[in-house]
Amino acid sequence: MAFPSLFANLRTALHGHRAGVTLPRSTRDLLFLLAVIAWTLLPHAPHLPAWCGALVAATLLWRARLAMKRQPLPPRWLRWSLLALALAGTAWSHGTLLGRDAGVTLLAVLMALKTLELHARRDALVVFFLGLFLVLTHFLYGQTPQLALAMALSAWGLMTVLVLAHRPLGYPRLREAAGVVAGAALRGAPLALLLFLFFPRLGPLFGPPTDLPSAHTGLSGQLSLGGMHALANDDRVAFRVRFNGPVPPLQALYWRGPVLSEFDGNTWTPRLQPGPPPPMQLDGAGLPYEMQLQPSALPLLPLLELSPLLDSPLPAARLNAQGQWTLLRPPVQPLALRARAWPGFELGPTEAAPALRADTALPPGHNPRTLQWAADLRRRLPQAGAPALVTTVLSHIRNGGYSYTMAPQDTAALGQDAVDAFWLDRREGFCEHFAAAFVVVMRALDLPARVVTGYQGADPLPQDGWWTVRNRHAHAWAEVWMAGRGWQRVDPTAAVAPERVQRGELLAEGDGLLAQALQHWSPALLQQWRQAWGGFNRTWNRALLQYSGTRQMELLRRLGLHAPDTGTLLRLLGGVLALGGLAGAWAATRSLRRPRDPWRQLQPRLARGLGRLGVTCAPHDTPRALATRVQQHLGAAGAPVQEALLALEALRYGRGPGAGARELRRWRRGFERAVAGTPAARGTSRTDTPTTLAAGTPPAGDAAARSR
Repeated sequence: MAFPSLFANLRTALHGHRAGVTLPRSTRDLLFLLAVIAWTLLPHAPHLPAWCGALVAATLLWRARLAMKRQPLPPRWLRWSLLALALAGTAWSHGTLLGRDAGVTLLAVLMALKTLELHARRDALVVFFLGLFLVLTHFLYGQTPQLALAMALSAWGLMTVLVLAHRPLGYPRLREAAGVVAGAALRGAPLALLLFLFFPRLGPLFGPPTDLPSAHTGLSGQLSLGGMHALANDDRVAFRVRFNGPVPPLQALYWRGPVLSEFDGNTWTPRLQPGPPPPMQLDGAGLPYEMQLQPSALPLLPLLELSPLLDSPLPAARLNAQGQWTLLRPPVQPLALRARAWPGFELGPTEAAPALRADTALPPGHNPRTLQWAADLRRRLPQAGAPALVTTVLSHIRNGGYSYTMAPQDTAALGQDAVDAFWLDRREGFCEHFAAAFVVVMRALDLPARVVTGYQGADPLPQDGWWTVRNRHAHAWAEVWMAGRGWQRVDPTAAVAPERVQRGELLAEGDGLLAQALQHWSPALLQQWRQAWGGFNRTWNRALLQYSGTRQMELLRRLGLHAPDTGTLLRLLGGVLALGGLAGAWAATRSLRRPRDPWRQLQPRLARGLGRLGVTCAPHDTPRALATRVQQHLGAAGAPVQEALLALEALRYGRGPGAGARELRRWRRGFERAVAGTPAARGTSRTDTPTTLAAGTPPAGDAAARSR
């Protein structure tokens, strides 16, 4: 079967019978299940190995083809062989069969292979529960609103499959089964909301994942030349900030991340230096601000320089000896905090100390030409101090033919002496090239220096008072120690590309065609959409992802409970569940009293309509018997009513494809129109009661006719 024909049949399955084409019930349900599985697996495509995605797609298409052709399922040995290959491929791709990524890969393969033995309701239930578990695994990679919406649709589809599995008879429409699920979800929404609000916020049952990709934040714990430029087009949000006071200019917004002091000739790494926070001199009043930090792969807080105080308690946060806030583990959920920064500060000792000698070390045998260039500079300026040397090197960067580019040459192409190749030959690079080369030159001049990475700037316009810092704002700069002043920030990038620092502008290179078209078509509309989406994301994070135990207790205090604790939550939750159970029992009792058979629900309305025509309607009468009675009583004038009754017989006993509650409602409206259009009903009062008719008593007109 060609793929276009397969997809056409899939559309037929999703929309029921169309243009006289009706798929068998089992085929239609199976194609719908395969479509739901494909939709559920689609967001995992970036996380799965290429072979896994190809195997899953081929398996689902193969199973759909077998269903359409009504061919037998593959033998067991073939299924087991595919499973063995999948296990080997997982071990080869991930190096293990354990862990998050390996587990998701195996789960995706098992879900696809399970469809190859899907032939009974029990198998459908296994696939249903596997699908729900697969839905949950998506939230190990992200908790964005768009992902939540996609997984809500997946859960809706899986629940529809479950409803169909429990309705083995007839041909219920997919729309009807989906409506049952939607109704149940709406009825259960209040209980779900109460559970979300009042269920105790306990610690995670499992430890946080340690294999989060570093692209979640745009920062890495180390720095190599050419390692940061790929983030320049990454528009994902790293964090949002709101200032409770005057907003600093964009060129003053340096968000301190990893401090890198060790250099092996190619890579800068942090130095493990335990100890108390360094000495600080703070100038002026502190600037309070709030931060909403997105999940990160690094156990640190990229706070504004310099933020020695946290106004919100974070027990795991610690200010280390490099002036950087660290955590015990990476934040795997959005984190809200309040801090206070001092833009005017002095960090570290102001007098020379033996520990500073470690920050002048350079690996032997690397970048000899740059070291020679620094030695020549020292001979020209033998008495110059640190400020004069820094000014001279920055002037060289500004006037020496250097350029700022987002497409620097690959580090491997620069060879072992990458700083030599950048500083003396190519003279073009990204921020890490300028920062790393500047620190090498400073150390070659016997000045303590180190590299600092983090973020610089923010989006040029705030959204509802919140400034957005994205991965593309990732930046690298230098710190040089100066006598009497401590560690001083020096940003060599500002010497060659001041617009990058002053206005937070990045080069436009790399924009996609779609982004360029939208920007050209309506920049204002695009900006408004971004602002609206950013506001929605902030609301999502604050209302859902950041709803913690502290906020739970604040809610209880607002409800009038004094000194609430976990016991208060449990008692309140127990009372809510008890009331919900009583309400459910009351609703179930009421539903048992009402007739559940649609035919029994329809009989009173049918008796009233026929009573207006003078036709008797007993509880045991079938639609065909009533149609015969209408023909005998009204003749040709009752033909529309007779046709409606025969159509009711087809609906009740034939149960053709798509027959359901909606068709019965449509039939009822048609029947009422047919009765209203019959001459015998036009002179009948609507207040006539069919009580005697339902009991089988003939109408007065029939008795008079028989007497005549």
